[in-house]
Amino acid sequence: MNLKDENNVADQPLVDKVLRGNTNAFKTIIKNTEGLVAQIVFKMIPNAEDRKDIAQDIYLKTFQKLGTFKFQSKLSTWIGQIAYNTCINYLEKKKLVLLDNINDDTESDDEALEKMNSKIEPFSNETENLIFKKELSEILKNEIDNLSPVYKTLITLYHIEELYYSEIAEITELPEGTIKNYLFRARKTLRNNLLLTYKREAL
Repeated sequence: MNLKDENNVADQPLVDKVLRGNTNAFKTIIKNTEGLVAQIVFKMIPNAEDRKDIAQDIYLKTFQKLGTFKFQSKLSTWIGQIAYNTCINYLEKKKLVLLDNINDDTESDDEALEKMNSKIEPFSNETENLIFKKELSEILKNEIDNLSPVYKTLITLYHIEELYYSEIAEITELPEGTIKNYLFRARKTLRNNLLLTYKREAL
């Protein structure tokens, strides 16, 4: 059974029920995907008052477009794409910064990417690895929240939601190479900020 068939088996019965007018089935879809949607919305939308409206808009779009879903990916990934695009549109309308500007004088992006494998360790030495393992701590959560919306969303999708590059690419509609590039830069910003702000002994 290929990936497309697996997606059909898992998602098609729910989608079919919704398209036949079963509102409880759509509630199940919301329940199954609200964690991912919340991660995207909370990481990308700085205004807490707008988050609820945006989440409602995401699921309204999901309901309206459900008949166009082709089961080429998981339903949750497709809904994640709607969530990400909705948030990007909001940020662009508000003229907010989407990406951090990072100056890298030590190595090129190509050199950095050559060091990555499909599941790269987030940092290069023992202290930095220890930092990232504390991802649920207030220190790291605060530093992640200081990243730009796109960077902190990618960090969350890869390291917390544990999605594959291919799934993140479907959600964000960014090339996998660009995602790896952005993840490297986001990790570097986190590493530099953490090591500058907190002493080794405090870790």
